[in-house]
Amino acid sequence: MSILSKTLDRVKPSPTIAVTTRAAELKAAGRDIIGLGAGEPDFDTPQNIKDAGVAAIAAGRTKYTAVDGIPELKKAICAKFARENGLSYSPAQVTVGTGGKQVLYNAFMATLNPGDEVIIPAPYWVSYPDMVYLAGGEPVFIAGQRATGYKITPAQLEAAITPRTKWFLFNSPSNPTGAGYTWDEIKALTDVLLRHPHVWVLTDDMYEHLVFDDFVFCTPAQVEPALYDRTLTVNGVSKAYAMTGWRIGYAAGPVPLIKAMAMIQSQSTSNPCSISQYAALEALNGTQDFLGPNKALFQRRRDMVVAMLNAAPGIDCPTPEGAFYVYPSIADCIGKTSAAGTVITNDEAFATALLDETGVAVVFGAAFGLSPNFRISYATSDAALQEACTRIQSFCAGLK
Repeated sequence: MSILSKTLDRVKPSPTIAVTTRAAELKAAGRDIIGLGAGEPDFDTPQNIKDAGVAAIAAGRTKYTAVDGIPELKKAICAKFARENGLSYSPAQVTVGTGGKQVLYNAFMATLNPGDEVIIPAPYWVSYPDMVYLAGGEPVFIAGQRATGYKITPAQLEAAITPRTKWFLFNSPSNPTGAGYTWDEIKALTDVLLRHPHVWVLTDDMYEHLVFDDFVFCTPAQVEPALYDRTLTVNGVSKAYAMTGWRIGYAAGPVPLIKAMAMIQSQSTSNPCSISQYAALEALNGTQDFLGPNKALFQRRRDMVVAMLNAAPGIDCPTPEGAFYVYPSIADCIGKTSAAGTVITNDEAFATALLDETGVAVVFGAAFGLSPNFRISYATSDAALQEACTRIQSFCAGLK
């Protein structure tokens, strides 16, 4: 008899971590590997933020803190929401967790009962469904289509809602597609949600500051104030501030929900790292001057990667509005055979053959719930991206 919980039968390891681990193993074995699986900026945390972390250590701020965040950070988060999103919150409406992932997990654990449904647009971040499963809920997927830029329509959302729907999980710009919803597109979705007062809205706004061209970021509670009382707006410092390893995410929403999430956190991890909280305080309150240059860097990489992938036979790569991912379709590659004799039966076979034959590590589309595609993170150097895309072009040209 197994000691393991039956809940684990519904959960799988993160495919993105698996790809990154496999690439690292091959590189350690001497292979020339270019890893495009990890979703984190390749540049360092800004110096003022690092200095704030060092200063926190020197000042002895290394003890337990309030379970879900120090008061100063909660106040800074309120100021951020007011300044950047036009949303008014009090510190009692704010929670801070060990990364955005914990905040999402706490929300599901605090609200889901067996059989409760969470609507998740696909393609989706790989952890969303598994967090829902772990909390006892049931994910319900809506497939975005290439024709709509991998964004869902109001009619699809309407059709997916049932009496058991608890949450609509919304991520814009998206991981893995980079697709961003405009104000009007969000308004069309919130109009649907207004007709279903039992459905709550959980937003993942982690890529808010990584948007390109003339795209303007907005979030559901900002677009439709009538949803304010049933929206949990989640964000963090990981991506925009290059602080992935510091592990700080946060959210704002109704006080009863925030209190319930704090209770979950108090009996699991307790407070986020005290040093990281003071670094995040500086991230939100300090200079934001680096955001513009970083965004320009990512946009230049996006344009190069999209152009090079669209020059590869059999690949169709849309131009995303934000984040640092592209999600090309390989529908025209399915059924062909690689130069080394691998039959490309699906996108996982494509990604495996690409890694084995060219040393380029990408994440296959089925991991994100929509095939046949793959995801590239272009949060790496221009030289590595150019070489990787050149190898992908050669691989595709060799398909017969």
